[in-house]
Amino acid sequence: MQLADRLTRISVPQTIRMAKLSRELKAQGIDIVDLSIGEPDFDTPAHIREAAKKAIDEGYTHYTPVAGYLDLKQAVAYKLKRDNGLEYSPDEIVVSTGAKQSIANAVLSIVNPGDEVIIPTPYWVTYSELVKLCQGEVKFVTCGIENDYKITPEQLEAAITPKTKLFMFSSPCNPTGSVYSKEELEALAAVFEKHPQIFIISDEIYEYINYVGEHTSIATIGTLKNRTVIINGLSKGFAMTGWRLGYMAAPLEIAKAADMVQSQFTSATCSITQRCAITALRGELDTAREMVAAFRERRAFIFQALKGIPGLQVNEPDGAFYMFPNVSAFFGKSYEGEKINNADDLCMFLLHKANVTVVSGAAFRQPECIRISYATGMPRIEEGMKRMKEWLGKLS
Repeated sequence: MQLADRLTRISVPQTIRMAKLSRELKAQGIDIVDLSIGEPDFDTPAHIREAAKKAIDEGYTHYTPVAGYLDLKQAVAYKLKRDNGLEYSPDEIVVSTGAKQSIANAVLSIVNPGDEVIIPTPYWVTYSELVKLCQGEVKFVTCGIENDYKITPEQLEAAITPKTKLFMFSSPCNPTGSVYSKEELEALAAVFEKHPQIFIISDEIYEYINYVGEHTSIATIGTLKNRTVIINGLSKGFAMTGWRLGYMAAPLEIAKAADMVQSQFTSATCSITQRCAITALRGELDTAREMVAAFRERRAFIFQALKGIPGLQVNEPDGAFYMFPNVSAFFGKSYEGEKINNADDLCMFLLHKANVTVVSGAAFRQPECIRISYATGMPRIEEGMKRMKEWLGKLS
């Protein structure tokens, strides 16, 4: 069967693969501690669920405008003004079926074949795959643990060529949890000001899961708002992963292009989700703060636990709910003839011996690391750390 050549340019994300393996082993009755998935273990707040029920009772069951209900886009604009100090009109906002589709809409609207896209690594796996689908050229910039996995102005400047069209990054970051400070963003902005042809996609889906104070969007700095696409959504900060609603705020031409692209793929997102999103975005952030308090406690525990495992090199992230330790000290070691050559091998060793799922850093183009999620309850985290320490200690 001859399928489209474009399929050879992309691959199934390791995050999805590990989650699938975890489910399969659990179905066999094996007690798996899943530290691979990037999904808050909290239920959607009650007041948002109630808003969804109300929307059903009020008959919001029909097609909606492609880019979202007007009053929802107004709620997004309200949120951006309240939380970020940014002014957007409803026409500059497009609501989609999750932040992933918002990113896809933006990339499809900006990137032509042959355009170069700079992506600092570690990075969320979907970024590069979307660029490849558009036949763009991905230019990765490796960022090490010594700089908390963040790109420096010098690295950015060195990566830019006349063909550079787009820069894509996230803050707080998946998979590292790194957060760019205002000063760090200002330093990057000084580089971008010299290269007005470059667009920026700023993925801010983890905005509320921040342990160092207020979130800063790069769109607030200098003139960058005029060429920045902000990506956000409800999955992380409101524990609404299954509801599937993301949004972009962008210059008008990009928003119009994204509206047109989306009209040919999915049309609009769920009408009920849109109605309860208004409640989420206009409401108080008390439940988000409660989640962050729990994540902060988990972060403190898992950071100390990982520091107590000989061989791991780990930093303390400022946001999201991931740890991203360097595990290269275990490469070349063995257990009962099973040799660990790389992070992929280590993840499979932990899965089948310790019954703990984590994700190889190779998935995020940082092959000496693994990603550990602490988006699950403390008892499972404690058990997972206990098992990891025990089985990593068996490697020699």
